[in-house]
Amino acid sequence: MSERAPAPGGLALVESLLNTVDFASGADALDTAECRARLGLTDDPERLEEARELRESLRATLLAHAGHPPHREVTPLGDLLARVPLHVTVEPGDGSAALAPADPGPLPSRIAAAVAEALVAGTWSRLKACEAPTCHWAYYDRSPAGRGRWCSMQVCGARAKMRRYRAKET
Repeated sequence: MSERAPAPGGLALVESLLNTVDFASGADALDTAECRARLGLTDDPERLEEARELRESLRATLLAHAGHPPHREVTPLGDLLARVPLHVTVEPGDGSAALAPADPGPLPSRIAAAVAEALVAGTWSRLKACEAPTCHWAYYDRSPAGRGRWCSMQVCGARAKMRRYRAKET
């Protein structure tokens, strides 16, 4: 839904996972082979359910980043990511260090590494979910003050402002 540029670094993966469901229509792109391949998922029903659980826990966290309550009851993101072992890697050439998943294949491992990278970079709290209940699309908030509320000012923001305006008229 958003016209915004993708999130930086590994957050693009997190954003991509979150934006696999359309709340307005109920369509879930994880049901398509193309989407599963793009995210490195198999057709294993257990892994797909794990990806959906992770997606909705991430969404609740991103809503919190924007100051909103969770969209529904979910497993806390910290509980899900605690199951994924990360380790410190150090580049011999320049001594740079990073957190990396012990097994880089599974989606939860790659998401945990992306979250860790964003924490270190200071970008984690800028990834948010649109406050519109029929949207909740993930977006990276590049506003100077970091107070973005909608994935698209032209769509979700305009609708919210019009609803407020109409409510004042009555």
